[in-house]
Amino acid sequence: MKASGAFFVETVTWVHHWTDTLFSFRTTRDPGFRFQSGQFVMVGLMKEDGKPLVRAYSIASPSWHEELEFYSIKVPDGPLTSRLQHLKVGDQVLIGRKPTGTLVLDGLKPGKRLYMLGTGTGLAPWLSLARDPEVYDRFEQVVVTHTVREVADLNYAELFEKELPGDEILGELIGDKLRYYPTVTREPFRTQGRITDLIASGQLFRDLGNPPFDPAVDRVMLCGGPSVLADLKQQLLDMGYVEGSVSQPGDFVLERAFVET
Repeated sequence: MKASGAFFVETVTWVHHWTDTLFSFRTTRDPGFRFQSGQFVMVGLMKEDGKPLVRAYSIASPSWHEELEFYSIKVPDGPLTSRLQHLKVGDQVLIGRKPTGTLVLDGLKPGKRLYMLGTGTGLAPWLSLARDPEVYDRFEQVVVTHTVREVADLNYAELFEKELPGDEILGELIGDKLRYYPTVTREPFRTQGRITDLIASGQLFRDLGNPPFDPAVDRVMLCGGPSVLADLKQQLLDMGYVEGSVSQPGDFVLERAFVET
């Protein structure tokens, strides 16, 4: 593969298969590639006809990291992930030159608490943001929720529960600001249910020891499947929240870019 005006060609440095349906991989990073934590980029492979086959992926690594990390589902008949899941260290992938996306701090007004609500691989942008020092400069508390169907899908739990609080550099900055709240919908677990239901019932806030959402002080980021995003957005609008963007910061932002293929 050759680099082009639209894509860098990067080399796979690490692959980890979490389950039969979920995997992560890292690639080298061109020194000229700049992005903000929370953004996404086009990632893919070259087809036999020489045309790129790409889809949008949130960058799971923080903006300061020397490698790029991605978190993906495996779709058996998906045009891209059916091939991407067979990546090995040393393989080459296409990485778009223009990162973009709405899940950035600049889309939010100042606040006290930041909630990052993710389902499935919608955890990916939180993996980036939770490792960004600026997040902890701006907020007194950072809550990462991850809702999945089965316990085995709670990938990266150790990162939030152990690695980040104990990190030599970030640990002191994070302190007790970071809260990780995993929930499971189809198996017994200490916290069960859809995140929308846990918000509606107040269980999320009781478990965290926080007051319910307040648009005056609580900022929210959303990433996940289209149906849950629509439900979460409506919940927030009903509470008086205003959607934000980089040009017009608001109380919450969501990412619409993802189609699972």
